[in-house]
Amino acid sequence: MKTKTLGIVIAIIGVLMIIYTGFNYVTTEKVIDLGPMEMSMEKSHPVQWSPIVGVVLLIGGIVLVAIDKKK
Repeated sequence: MKTKTLGIVIAIIGVLMIIYTGFNYVTTEKVIDLGPMEMSMEKSHPVQWSPIVGVVLLIGGIVLVAIDKKK
């Protein structure tokens, strides 16, 4: 049962990685600090991955589910 559940979870993660190929997160950095006056800047950090990784995970999840059904 655990193999089937793991396969389903991996397949779902693979589908999500195919649909969403990345995300951005924003951090705030202090640029200037002159006593009571501060200036900050928001900086965007993109995190990207290849959709091929999602396809590999999807296929791996399907294989795990198929192996569990053969048992």
